[in-house]
Amino acid sequence: MGNSPTPLEAAWFPSRMHAFVWRNWSLVSPARMAAVVGAKQQDIEQVGLSMGLQPSRGLSDAQRRRSSLTIIRRNWHLLPYDQLLSLLGWTAEEMAYTLREDDFFFVKLGLHKPNCPPLRWSQPTAAESARAAEIAAVVRSHFPDGSLEGNDPLFSFVETLSAPPASAAVRPRDPNSPLRMAYSFFALYGDPLLDPALNPYPDGYLARLSAVGANAVWLQAVLSRLSPLPWAPESNIDRRRAALSGLVARAARYGIKIFLYLNEPRSLQSSSPVFEKNPNWRGVTEQDFTSVCTSNPEVRSALSGAVADLCRAVPDLGGFFTITASENLTNCWSHGRGGDCPRCKSRKPDEVIAELNASFYEGIRAANGRQRLIAWDWGWGDDWAPAAIERLPLGVELMSVSEWSLPIERGGVKSEIGEYCLSAIGPGPRAKRHWAAARKRGLSVVAKCQFGVSWELSAVPYLPVVENVALHTAAIRDSGVENLMLGWTLGGHPSPNIEAVAEITSGGTLETLARRRHGEPNAAAAVAFWKQCSAAFRQFPFNGGCVYNAPLQVGPSNPLWPKPTGYKATMVGIPYDDLDGWRAIYPPDIFAAQLEKVAVGFEAALDELGKAIPQPPSSLAEEMLCIRAAAIHFAGVANQCRFVLARRASDQTAIQRLIESEITLAKRLHALQSRDSRLGFEASNQYYYIPLDLIEKVINCSWLASTLSTTK
Repeated sequence: MGNSPTPLEAAWFPSRMHAFVWRNWSLVSPARMAAVVGAKQQDIEQVGLSMGLQPSRGLSDAQRRRSSLTIIRRNWHLLPYDQLLSLLGWTAEEMAYTLREDDFFFVKLGLHKPNCPPLRWSQPTAAESARAAEIAAVVRSHFPDGSLEGNDPLFSFVETLSAPPASAAVRPRDPNSPLRMAYSFFALYGDPLLDPALNPYPDGYLARLSAVGANAVWLQAVLSRLSPLPWAPESNIDRRRAALSGLVARAARYGIKIFLYLNEPRSLQSSSPVFEKNPNWRGVTEQDFTSVCTSNPEVRSALSGAVADLCRAVPDLGGFFTITASENLTNCWSHGRGGDCPRCKSRKPDEVIAELNASFYEGIRAANGRQRLIAWDWGWGDDWAPAAIERLPLGVELMSVSEWSLPIERGGVKSEIGEYCLSAIGPGPRAKRHWAAARKRGLSVVAKCQFGVSWELSAVPYLPVVENVALHTAAIRDSGVENLMLGWTLGGHPSPNIEAVAEITSGGTLETLARRRHGEPNAAAAVAFWKQCSAAFRQFPFNGGCVYNAPLQVGPSNPLWPKPTGYKATMVGIPYDDLDGWRAIYPPDIFAAQLEKVAVGFEAALDELGKAIPQPPSSLAEEMLCIRAAAIHFAGVANQCRFVLARRASDQTAIQRLIESEITLAKRLHALQSRDSRLGFEASNQYYYIPLDLIEKVINCSWLASTLSTTK
């Protein structure tokens, strides 16, 4: 799929084989690596040891299945497809499904696969061995304690969060209480119901979410994998339904309902025989895929029937929410191209999209179901969204992103919010308009919020900018909206942020929350900390292009390149050195300066809190760790912006200074991730970086500094 550009060479390693061994050391066994490249296990082990690595602790089978996206991403410029499949133990069909259905993973990889030649084992040359010894010396120099992979093993948080909490009483739940819907911190996104060993919502985690006020959680659902559809026959439907039924029953014990996210109907390969047999199902085409046209009554009837069948099979399912524009190619107007369809070209997008939501709702009603249907206006055009709301059936609920279209000014640059945002206080004009239009028709409404983290930074469990959350929650409450979706795939970790939502909506304050979480003696300092962090974060240079493309998620693990790579940053994936993609609407200096303001503000808040509470309780120490990691991320992105500018200007003094700063930040973040393996992780992207990536950054910077000093 996609084109095949020349892969980037990690020239700080002695060879591509050395890079392969280093990057997979913590995630893939030496035996499997050896099988992929035609080596012996001891060959791979010797290469790793020659660079200063220690014998890897390895991963369990379940942990390895949780790391597939991390493995693909780090080998994208190293291995061709067939060797990637061998490394993962996958079929080509499994890879194709993941690239397409696992939250746009192929988009996150850039919609192309670098043209990597096969990697075959050969004994390291004398020069390669000498360079490996140099790397080992760098590792010993910068990490003398030898704790390279960290003291907190990767994924150890899954067991911790799955265990019953020490003191989290289940809150009694009124079934009619306002919606508070969250997502798992560690659920697999693609097909989470197929493998019982990868339980997305263990009992302990459900108890923790209930304790902070959640009464619903959600999962992605590919409908054909849960109900028969004539254009997408699937096996294992009964197995997934059984897992879903079990999850629904377990969650009910904690006062939590299960919702499914529908983005349907999924498009098919354009060459699919389904379209040959049913030409009137063929809709619009994008790349190699074609939509199944919902203007055909047969298609809508099949969708209604599939939903009805699922509701009958899992009668206590809480409901569904839908995205019908943007995301995957589904209906013919989902990406704005309905004019290319012979049936949809004479119909407006509001008609097609409201009709599709009505089809889902008809399925619920046909089953006499109690499930709720929430139509999310994500991607709905401003010119036709009011008409779509007008067409929704009574009984459907409307959800709108609270902060969208909110005007902001950061660093003198004016813009509007158009993505999830934790640094601005909603609700914004768009949500208010849509909620008003829905309520005028008698529809219930839901505020889609992002209270734990956002794409501004998703590599920490939560970002305790609690004042921002409290102000936003109060404003939503005052607007008369009661139902809340607390976050997308990110931000679902139990946190003071989610607790603040329950606190504020029940009449409490930041002070009452701080007293309960941290104790009376620490409450005032904790509130001051939350307010300082919130104020600093309101300096964040927000723009949709920035949050998707800048190296915000990978922070200082992103390598520095001696020359422009020529690659464009990918969506929350691989940022490369694409400064113009990172900064979007902001001038480069302003973009970097605003990030520095956030980092400096976070560090100042940490200093003040440290003076006020020299020995913070564990609850507050955890919040401090999240802010400290965030400050490092933002400082690293600012450094990388300034590095690209210095590289353009051939400013060797600035380059050397920035290299040293990046080494320091990488070492600091390594120390933090070594203590807390939740850092660097997000459910739909898995690990953005692991401890050895941060050590690789030190190797990268040391090599770059040496290279530049010898070429002066």
